[in-house]
Amino acid sequence: MDAKGLAAVVLAAGKGTRMKSALPKVLHELNGQPMVHYPVQQAACLGCRPTVLVVGHGAEEVRECLADHKVDFAVQEQQLGTGHALLSAREALTDFSGSLLLLCGDVPLLRQETLQRLLDYHRNEGAAATVLTANMSDPFGYGRILRDGSEVLGIVEEKDATDEQRTICEINTGIYIFEAPLVFEILNGLGCDNAQGEYYLTDVLAKLRSGGGKVRALVMDDPAEAMGINSRVQLAEAASLMRQRINEGHMLGGVTLIDPAAIYIDAQVEIGADTVIHPGVCLWGTTRIGEGCTIEPQVTVDNCQVSDGVRLKAGSVLEGSQIGPQSDVGPMAHLRPGTVLAGHNKVGNFVETKKAFIGEGSKASHLTYIGDAELGARVNIGCGTITCNYDGVNKHKTIIEDDVFVGSDTQFVAPVQIGRNSLIGAGSTITKDVPADSLALSRSPQKTIEGWVLRKKKQK
Repeated sequence: MDAKGLAAVVLAAGKGTRMKSALPKVLHELNGQPMVHYPVQQAACLGCRPTVLVVGHGAEEVRECLADHKVDFAVQEQQLGTGHALLSAREALTDFSGSLLLLCGDVPLLRQETLQRLLDYHRNEGAAATVLTANMSDPFGYGRILRDGSEVLGIVEEKDATDEQRTICEINTGIYIFEAPLVFEILNGLGCDNAQGEYYLTDVLAKLRSGGGKVRALVMDDPAEAMGINSRVQLAEAASLMRQRINEGHMLGGVTLIDPAAIYIDAQVEIGADTVIHPGVCLWGTTRIGEGCTIEPQVTVDNCQVSDGVRLKAGSVLEGSQIGPQSDVGPMAHLRPGTVLAGHNKVGNFVETKKAFIGEGSKASHLTYIGDAELGARVNIGCGTITCNYDGVNKHKTIIEDDVFVGSDTQFVAPVQIGRNSLIGAGSTITKDVPADSLALSRSPQKTIEGWVLRKKKQK
C-alpha cells in the first residue's frame, strides 16, 4: 500500500508490575520474539513511516532490543496515562501530517488484516478518529462503546458506567487511528484534572466530536486479537493462541503436524511442504526446514538450516547448524553451533559435533565426539572416536581427508591431518600427520598368557 501520510506510535513505557519481573514487560518473549516486536512488525508491514516507540521503564533495554528495527524513540518520563504517552511522541512527529495508528506494545496478537481493515474504514469514512473495538461475552473491566449508529458518542469506563451501560458488550481495545497534527493540538489543550491525574484519550474523542469531527468504531472479527499481556498467565495464554495460529499456517502450507498442541514452533520458522513433525518437537529462532523431512519426537532445532529429505531422529538437539540433503541425524545426537553436514550424512546416536564440517557421504554412527574438525567425503568414523581438540589453553583442528576409514576407539590429538584413503586402526591414538593411502596404528602389542586364569584360581 501507499505509505504516504501514515505513521505509527507504539506505547511501550509501562513497567508491568504484575509480571513480577526485572525485565520490562514488553521484552518478555512470545514464541521466540519480545512481545513488542509484533506491533512494530505490523506497523512496518502496513508501511508506517515513521514508527515511534514510546519508552519509559527500562528504556535503554527496549532501545537495545529494537536497535535493528527502523523505529524512532520518544521517552515518557512520567506515567500519566495513554493520552500523555501519545503526547510524548509529538516531537518525533513534528513534520508529520496524516493518519496516525496508535498501537500497544503489550498487545501482540493483532493481525495485519485487522489493522488494514481499520485503516481502510477510517479513510473511507473520512473520520478524525477511529477506535478498534471488540464484542465480548464478558466485558467486565473494559471501557464500553456508546454509539448512535456508526457515530461513536463516547467511551465510558467500567467504574463510571451505569447499570444499563454495563450491559453493552462492545469494548474499547485501546487501538486507535487519529489524524495528526490535530490529535496533538487537542492533547495539548487537555488537562488531567481527574481522579487518576491522567490524560485520557477518550477525552480526545469528545473534543473531536464537539469540533464537528467524525468519530467511528470498527468491530474486529476475533476478540482474542485484542488480548493485552499484563501477567505471566496471560503471556502463556497468548503464546498458546499464537502457537495455534502458527501451526495452522504450516499445516495449510502442506506440513503434517502429528499433534499440533504438542509441537512448539517460533514465529520466524519456515518449513517446506510434505515435512512430517512428531509430538514434543521444538523449532526455535530462524530455523529453516526443507521439504520432505521427518522430525521425530522430542527433537529441538535452534537456529538451524535443514535441507530437503532430512530425518532428525528422536531426542536429538541441533543448534546453529546446517544439515545437507538426505542426511540422518540421531537418535540422541547433539549438533552444536558451527556444524555443517554437506549431505547424505549419517550422524548417529550419542554423537556430538561442534565447529565441524562433515563432507558428503561421511558418517559417524555412534558414541563419537567431532569438534574443531574438517572431514572430507565418504569418511567412516568408528564408534568411540574422539577429536582431542583442546590442550587446556587453545583449540586445535583435526583434518581428515576423503575416503578415510577410522577404526573404533580412536583419538586424534589435534592439530593433526589424515591423508586421503588412509586407514586408522581401532584403538589408536594418533598424534602425528598420516600420509595418503597409509595404515596408521598406535597400539601396544597384545600379550596372551595361556592358563593364567586357572593358575590364579588354584592359588586362591
